[in-house]
Amino acid sequence: MSLELLAVAAVAGLLIGLSLGALGGGGSVLAVPVLVYALGQGPGQATTGSLVVVGLTSLIGAVTAHRAGNLMLGRGVTFGVVAIAGAALGAKASALVPGPVLMAAFAVLLLVVAGVMATRQVRARRSGGRGEAPAARAQLDDPIITFSPHFACACPRALKVLVTATVVGLLTGFLGVGGGFLVVPALVLALGLPMNLAAGTSLVVITMTSAAALVVRAGHGAQPDWALVAALSVFAVVGGWFGARLACRVRTDRLQTAFTALLLVVAVYTAVQAVPAVF
Repeated sequence: MSLELLAVAAVAGLLIGLSLGALGGGGSVLAVPVLVYALGQGPGQATTGSLVVVGLTSLIGAVTAHRAGNLMLGRGVTFGVVAIAGAALGAKASALVPGPVLMAAFAVLLLVVAGVMATRQVRARRSGGRGEAPAARAQLDDPIITFSPHFACACPRALKVLVTATVVGLLTGFLGVGGGFLVVPALVLALGLPMNLAAGTSLVVITMTSAAALVVRAGHGAQPDWALVAALSVFAVVGGWFGARLACRVRTDRLQTAFTALLLVVAVYTAVQAVPAVF
């Protein structure tokens, strides 16, 4: 590996880690384009390598977020378990799709998610930035399903978890991404978590779905340059540690704005590069 590639991997790894640690997502949307357009990997190689980078970084970030109190472990594990089946199916389906189509689908998905998040932010500002209602805050601690002392089910919320987690898992496995840019909106929009808790909790989900998708992909298709992946992972872990600490010091609305802007920039760049190759 040349010094030039190592330098690119170092800078990109730090940015990926900062994004994951501070925003709970965005690392994969940086990892895949970096591996393809800056480090010369094919789409299949990049989507596999990114799972290693993002999975390791998310694990370290989750530990840091848990210590800082910005993580709901039970919600994250539950969401992750449901998403694993979808991640396995998505990983198998990705082997049937050409690389350029995979990257074009990646760009479209980013634009959709960024649009949803931007719309939510605009509505929040028009409402005067009012905080969560007390009932909504209390609902975060309410169990979705209980068996003791008697069975009870908050079925609408359970259905939201089932549907959103399955969709996130499918897209995570299919696109080879950790899914933070999907998990954070899902936790915010479907379960009503505030952004700071959604960012931390998503790291648990990302770790679980990345591991599941990587297991399915192991031994199939073109393998990435593992030296590059290792270098990217080391610097991403360092960036993730700093990012998780940064999340404790930055206002939630600023994190949301940065997250949405990141999605839009990477989506446009990826679309410009990938769409002409499809046609």
